[in-house]
Amino acid sequence: METDNLTFRSLDNNDIYKLIHATRKGVDYKTFNDFSATYPLNPSTWSKILNISERTIQRYKREKKRFDPIHTEKLLLVMLLFKKGSDVFGDIANFLIWVKSENIALGGVKPIDLLDNSFGIHLVKDELTRIEHGVLA
Repeated sequence: METDNLTFRSLDNNDIYKLIHATRKGVDYKTFNDFSATYPLNPSTWSKILNISERTIQRYKREKKRFDPIHTEKLLLVMLLFKKGSDVFGDIANFLIWVKSENIALGGVKPIDLLDNSFGIHLVKDELTRIEHGVLA
C-alpha cells in the first residue's frame, strides 16, 4: 500500500488504513501547505484549529518536519471535511463562505469556530450531510 505520497486530493474517507498509516507517520509540511493554499485561512485560524502555535507551524516549514500524529489526525479530519464541503457546495469559494458564516443550525456559530476539536468537526460534517441530502434546519 503506497502511503508516502499522500496529498490532500488523494484522501479518501473509505481508505481507513491509509488514514491510520498517515496519522502515525505524520503529514509533511508540503501537504499542509498545498492544502492551505487551496483552502486559504489565516495563520491564526490554522493555529487555533490545530491547537499549535503559529511559530511551531513555521518551525515545521523551516525544518521540513512532519506534523505530530495528534496534529496530523486533526489535519486529516479537516482535510476530509473541506473536501466534502467543497463537493456539497459545488466549489471551494462557496464552501469557504459557508464555513466562515454564522449558521443557525449550529446554534449561530460559524462552522470554522467548531473545528478545533473532533466533536465540532463531526458536528459540521453532519450538517454538511444534511445539506447534501436537502435537510435544512
